[in-house]
Amino acid sequence: MKRLFIGILSLLIFLVLGLTIHKTEEMKFFVPKGWPKPLYSFHENKISNEKFELGRALFYDPILSKDSTISCESCHLSFTAFSHPDHRVSHGILGLTGKRNAPSLVNLAWAPIFMWDGKTKSLEEQSLLPITNPIEMDMSIKELIKRLQRNAYYKKLFYRAYKDSLVNEKKILNALAMFTSNLVSYHAKYDSVMRKDANVSFTEAEKKGYEIFKKQCASCHTEPLFTNYSFRNNGLILDTVFKDYGRMEISKLKNDEMRFKVPTLRNIEYSGPYFHDGRMKKLKEVLNYYANINKSNPDLDPLLLKIALTKEDIKDLTAFLRTLTDKYYLYNANYRPNH
Repeated sequence: MKRLFIGILSLLIFLVLGLTIHKTEEMKFFVPKGWPKPLYSFHENKISNEKFELGRALFYDPILSKDSTISCESCHLSFTAFSHPDHRVSHGILGLTGKRNAPSLVNLAWAPIFMWDGKTKSLEEQSLLPITNPIEMDMSIKELIKRLQRNAYYKKLFYRAYKDSLVNEKKILNALAMFTSNLVSYHAKYDSVMRKDANVSFTEAEKKGYEIFKKQCASCHTEPLFTNYSFRNNGLILDTVFKDYGRMEISKLKNDEMRFKVPTLRNIEYSGPYFHDGRMKKLKEVLNYYANINKSNPDLDPLLLKIALTKEDIKDLTAFLRTLTDKYYLYNANYRPNH
């Protein structure tokens, strides 16, 4: 009996200490070795567990949309690197659809610019745009603040995050940015190989694919983030339904016609469909497109002229690209709903 009592007491002490440690443990932003310094300012939006938890709750809650049917998760699913599998373009309220594919959300703290056309340089605004977009969530910030202010659950979360339950736009967007800026992927096989982790190495096909990648792809898909955030014309023909001219719609410059931001290749195996309008379902289709790209197209980005891929190259390149899959990131419980 005495042993049982001591056992139960020990378990309770362990649980209390464990919870205390978890509760008081300060959240820190980790920069993998060899990576550049993140661009997102954690000085202006001070990092905290409570703000992350508030942002996570908001991200998964359809309360952000006018008819309470669409959340951020509706187009950004954690199991697919926060992309939208099997959906060519984003779906919004009332069954409305946009004209662009929902990009993967990963390593956003390093991004200098957001959206396929670079519409904003602010991670906070990147969250605001789909919330207020009439085709996506069609929610006014004024109404959203009202909803959150009268919601007891959110009043508690806002108080924990800001020591004040008053809801305003800045707090909402900072919390969402706190969650999305901390979606960091660096546990792929590629990362293990680069770190020289014990007992991890590329297969022969992955090794050959990496060499092909460095010669033919790395100029735009620069390591370790696998994008240089530039805008490129990859020769795709204008979709006459969507009529999406890309970067030109923002810059108003003719030279930017059909230029879109270079997407990251991290978790590319799971983030299809591909290209700005999701016109290609399979990764193999994308690589075949580049292998047979029309080099006589005068608008084609010059960097793409050097691409020359055989069928064997495509197999090896695919093998390498699969090493960018980060299962720890895809199945990370901290990135999934918290309620």
